[in-house]
Amino acid sequence: MRVLVTGATGNVGRQVTAGLVGAGVAVRALTRDPRRAALPGAEVVQGDLTRPETVPFDGVDRVFLFPEPSTANEVVERAVRAGVRRIVVLSSGAVTGGFDTTFHPPVEQAVQASGLEWTHVRPGEFAANKLSLWGPSIRAERLVRDADPDAGGFPVHERDVADVALKALLEEGHHGKAYDINGPELISLRDQVKAIADALGEEVRFERVTPAEAREIYLKIGGFAAEAADFLLGFTDYDGNPADPAAVQDFDMSALGELPTAQAVTGDPPRTFAQWARDRAEDFR
Repeated sequence: MRVLVTGATGNVGRQVTAGLVGAGVAVRALTRDPRRAALPGAEVVQGDLTRPETVPFDGVDRVFLFPEPSTANEVVERAVRAGVRRIVVLSSGAVTGGFDTTFHPPVEQAVQASGLEWTHVRPGEFAANKLSLWGPSIRAERLVRDADPDAGGFPVHERDVADVALKALLEEGHHGKAYDINGPELISLRDQVKAIADALGEEVRFERVTPAEAREIYLKIGGFAAEAADFLLGFTDYDGNPADPAAVQDFDMSALGELPTAQAVTGDPPRTFAQWARDRAEDFR
């Protein structure tokens, strides 16, 4: 068996690659820059999903597919022609909730229409997003500036997401299923900051700013923080349409109750945000 992992240097892809290598499976890891990949035990190859002709499917049985809606149909068609039998899609819980109608759904739909075995893994909010949003100010000032310390979510550890993907790639019984994966607890931004501080063994202060000020901070950071600023702060919905920030801030997350976690698939207790903070403490230091 050979598994192609696309997005292999991402938060989830890196964990999937390591899990496959640990299981003794041949792994072909796709990345735009192999020199910076640092994926021991894997066959690291250069390629880009936005250029489907660069994706090497030869000899591949199964694929972990990072979402790229613009070329999903062509990528999946090439996988079918190459003899791939199973694709596990890294999707989003926003699809289940009906919030995402344009980004992940085209990838899911292309895979479902292919006739191959398929599984969709739909994580909610990634705990790792805090590295992009808060990492620069924590490293520089031991300070977080955000709009609402009492807002919260169910942030999920990337290893939980990867563990579900590994089950779907390596085991039988997951064909035709979509798995929502969340963290095990509703935790406020204030308590998330405290968990990071505890992991560092140092004080990290929380400074409340207005949504507009938080937006400017995110835009200056760039990358994911800039791309997601308007959605995270309630200025737009998931698809980029104008939204009412007050409606987002007034939403009661606790009304959701318990959300699905990796345990339903793996049988193992889901990892908490505190554990994630300990695992990633050096990234904040």
